[in-house]
Amino acid sequence: MFNERWRIRNSYLKISVKVKNFLLSKTSREFFLFLFFFLIAGGFWLLQTLDNTYEAELPMRIQMKNIPQNTIFDPEAPSEVHVRVKDKGIVLLNYLLGKSFFPLQIDFATRQGRSGRIRIFASDLEKQISGQLSASSKILSISPDTLNYVYAFGDSARVPVRFRGKVGTTLQHHVTDTLFSPDSVTVYAPAKQLRRITAALTGSLELTDLSDTTTRQIALTPVRGVKFAPNSVSVTFPVEMYTEKTVEVPLRGVNFPPDKAFCAFPSKVNVTFQVGAKHFREARPEDFIIHVSYEELLRASSGKYKVVLKASPEYAHQIRLTPEEVDFLIEQISPHAD
Repeated sequence: MFNERWRIRNSYLKISVKVKNFLLSKTSREFFLFLFFFLIAGGFWLLQTLDNTYEAELPMRIQMKNIPQNTIFDPEAPSEVHVRVKDKGIVLLNYLLGKSFFPLQIDFATRQGRSGRIRIFASDLEKQISGQLSASSKILSISPDTLNYVYAFGDSARVPVRFRGKVGTTLQHHVTDTLFSPDSVTVYAPAKQLRRITAALTGSLELTDLSDTTTRQIALTPVRGVKFAPNSVSVTFPVEMYTEKTVEVPLRGVNFPPDKAFCAFPSKVNVTFQVGAKHFREARPEDFIIHVSYEELLRASSGKYKVVLKASPEYAHQIRLTPEEVDFLIEQISPHAD
C-alpha cells in the first residue's frame, strides 16, 4: 500500500515538473502569444461577419384558443408556420439561439362557421409575427401561406383507461396493481364512432427491473377523428417485495365408492409459496386444494401418489410441495351391522 502511494506521488511530481518547465519555456510563450492574437483576429472576423445581412427561417407555433371541449380537429391540422426573415447576422443569431417566440394565437370563437372549416391567411398572422421580431427584421415569406383547419362537434362518453405495455420487476419483487389518475376520461367523437370506443389505451410503455413503486405520465394513444380529455394520465405501479410462507394442506379423497376410504401417509403436505406483504396475513390453508380422485389412484402403478395442487390463489407464486410424493392406501370399509 505504501509503495503504491509512493509511486503515485512520484508520478505526479514528475508530471508537474514537466508541465511547469513547458509553461516557462520559450516555446510555450510563443505558443500562447500566437493563440492570443489568433483569438483576437477570430473575434474581429466574427464581428465583421455578423454585421453582414443574411436570411434565416424561424419556426413559430400556432395556438388555437377558446375551443369548446367537444370540438374535434383533423389530426393533420397545421401546428406551426415557418417565417423567412432577413436581417444582420447578429440579430438572426439571437433569434436562432437565444430568443423564444410566443405561440401565434387564433381565436376559434371568432373564426368558426357553419362549414366546419377555418381558413387563415398568412397575412392575418403577420402583425403577431412582426410584434415579436426586431424593427430591423424584414419578413420575406410565411409558409404555408394558408392554414386550413377542419373540425366537427362530437358526442361524448366516459370510458375507462387501459394500460398498454410491459412492466417487469427485479427478483423477489412484483407489481401488485396498475393505478390510473384519472381512471377514466371523456371521449368526444361522432355518434357512430363513439359507440365502438370502449376504452382509452395508453401509449406503449416498457419498464424493467422495478424494485420500488413507480409513477409515469403517459399520453393516450391517439385515434383519428376522436378527442380524449384529458389526453394523458398518470399511471402508478405499486411494487412489493415477496415474502415466503408455508401452510399445511390436507389431502382429501374424492369420488370414492361408499365402501372405500383414502388414507395417505403423511395425510398433509407443506405448501411453500411466495406472497406479497398485502396478502401475507390472509393466506390460509383453505385457499389451496389437493383433491385425490379414486380414478387417479387406480391408475397408479405403485403405492405412491405424486401430489398435485388442484387450485391455489392468484397471489401465490413459486409454489413448492413437501413432500412431493406420499404413500397411500385404499381402505376397505366394513358395512355396519343392522
